[in-house]
Amino acid sequence: MNNIVSVLPALFITIISFVPPQTASGQNAQSGSSAEEGVPFKPQGQLVFLQNGTGKLIKMITIQIAENEQERDQGLMWKYSMPEDDGMLFVFDTEELLTFWMKNTYISLDMVFADKSGNIVSISSEATPLSEDPISSGAPAKYVVEVNGGFCAKYGISVKDKIEYER
Repeated sequence: MNNIVSVLPALFITIISFVPPQTASGQNAQSGSSAEEGVPFKPQGQLVFLQNGTGKLIKMITIQIAENEQERDQGLMWKYSMPEDDGMLFVFDTEELLTFWMKNTYISLDMVFADKSGNIVSISSEATPLSEDPISSGAPAKYVVEVNGGFCAKYGISVKDKIEYER
């Protein structure tokens, strides 16, 4: 009997180590939409940044596309990280002055605003996570590309460069 009693604590610890951790909502953290991972990324196309004047490829990324009100409202909220070569493209019906914020967005972002021709009209670099301060395009825009903060500086992407995308 002593042998069984001495094995029980080790067996209990072994069983506990196989129980998946729980999130605040009680979901398993391994379930794809855990608090650590945030909302899953849905690859829907490719976007390229092209150099002004030359049309030379600067960088290509995989994008998730937000093209209706519900998708645009969600954006990258509740994401805790994003691979460097991923981003979100917001597509609006008309070209207009656009304003964004970082509410419930946990990663710093560069916001690239582009007009209906894909010409970059402004860039907001390294937006502050969780901030509710408005971030304006400063000029009429139809597209907004959100990438990790510092992305534009790293790759030399600037105003007057161009974006093009394909599903």
